[in-house]
Amino acid sequence: MTKLEEKGITGIKGLIFDLYNTLIDIKTDEDSSSTYEPISKWLIYQGVRISPTELQSEYKRLVKEDMENRWEKYPEVRVEEVFANICKSHAVWKIDENRIGAEASRAFRAGSLRRLQLFPQTLRLLGELEGVPKVIVSNGQRVFSELEMRYLGIYDRFSHVIFSSDFGHKKPDPRIVLEGARLLGLGPEEVMFIGDNFDNDIVPSTKLGMKAMHIEEAWRLFGA
Repeated sequence: MTKLEEKGITGIKGLIFDLYNTLIDIKTDEDSSSTYEPISKWLIYQGVRISPTELQSEYKRLVKEDMENRWEKYPEVRVEEVFANICKSHAVWKIDENRIGAEASRAFRAGSLRRLQLFPQTLRLLGELEGVPKVIVSNGQRVFSELEMRYLGIYDRFSHVIFSSDFGHKKPDPRIVLEGARLLGLGPEEVMFIGDNFDNDIVPSTKLGMKAMHIEEAWRLFGA
């Protein structure tokens, strides 16, 4: 008998987890001018001249334009491409804008971070569900989200990790949720989604025929 069956959950052969505010406790501030000041200074040494105010303005503008230009109901951008375009436009010598764009994305994330840690219950919950195949389906940016998972020691606990930046669309788009089931090799009815957000996690997964559970319910059920 599996751990799920012990808890009265039958017919489920795999799990899809959300990431942020489900397994990882995170707080960011992308609207503070202080987020952009260290990036602007760091870019000096990469051959890019742009003030913090201009960097913030261009970042917000380009993200908005990219979202509006995508034929998606729930569009997603790749932040490294946004920063690469900014860096190319403000370069004072020849640069590798793709490399700098990726590094600037990580610097941006570092500057915006106010809190990054696992919830106290996360490792206990994953330990309780060790034998069940699991994937992550997250509205996240692979350029830094994968590194955050690796830093916190949970990336290798999942057979696959899906970030919305890989696809150009994000939850609650059902395609990204179905991709999680496909990677598990299971039908939706054989999958349970565990997340924190009703609009992005619980509702779209149940509409697809999956079982769904709020993360706080999972903590209680598995004694995490």
